[in-house]
Amino acid sequence: MSGVLATLKVMPESPEVDLEALKATITDAIPEDVELESITEEPIAFGLVALIVKFIIEDGEGGTEATEEAISAIPDVASIEMTGIGRLM
Repeated sequence: MSGVLATLKVMPESPEVDLEALKATITDAIPEDVELESITEEPIAFGLVALIVKFIIEDGEGGTEATEEAISAIPDVASIEMTGIGRLM
């Protein structure tokens, strides 16, 4: 099986959410079989900043579902959106 790089946009509940703490919580929530590539910040508007989470998973059925569910279950996360997915060569 080949690897897949997935990109997920994570929107915090409000601009007051501690982004460093949220990054640490996301890192801890990612399943063990998933390799975290990076977490970067993307300014949205009015002080709200989205986190762009890139991770590598094995290509297979159900692929990103476990990671999406784990991140969306975090209390300070308002929403998540899969913004990209592609096979690694």
